[in-house]
Amino acid sequence: MQHCAACRTRFPLERFHTGVVSTTEIRLLMSQEGGDVGLFLRIWKRLFRRRRVETVVPVERLPRVIWDFPKSRQPQAAPAPPQAKTVLRGSCWVIDGDTIEIEDVRIRLAGIDAPELDHPWGQRSKWALVQLCKGQIVTARLKPELSYDRIVAECFLDDGRDVAAELVRSGLALDWSKFSGGKYRHLEPAGVRRRLWRANARQRGAS
Repeated sequence: MQHCAACRTRFPLERFHTGVVSTTEIRLLMSQEGGDVGLFLRIWKRLFRRRRVETVVPVERLPRVIWDFPKSRQPQAAPAPPQAKTVLRGSCWVIDGDTIEIEDVRIRLAGIDAPELDHPWGQRSKWALVQLCKGQIVTARLKPELSYDRIVAECFLDDGRDVAAELVRSGLALDWSKFSGGKYRHLEPAGVRRRLWRANARQRGAS
């Protein structure tokens, strides 16, 4: 195949030298060049008034409009899919003792379990988290492998403190070894599992 400067596409070399080309060749070449074959056929029938599309004509009789396609008619590459966020950063709104919102995204703190709001110590756990995050920019590092029916993330304060670790250290949340691998268990104060017995029972699968 060689490039033809006159029509700015490629013709089979031997056909170019003969000065003729068939409609089948044109359709094939147009498809390769990203041209509009339907447009070609409409122009062809209008110019040559022939029902029988397959024919051979001199190259110089081909209208330039067949080859001078607007770039908008050429197939465009599909846009790259948007990259999913792996980090959220901003001020947070506290929902309960182990759930916050950043940029309208609800996030569960990874690896811990705090009492529900209507359980003993539930309200205290929530307000401890409010005080911890007040005036802070929280960085949430999303953990897709733990995000089944909700977004789960490890969250950190500006000074680098782990929010989940601070809650466990204060005795207002429990380490959930199933998801943390025991990361926070050593921070639990003595007797905290008796005090937060409902959260402890939930981890054992009890109601």
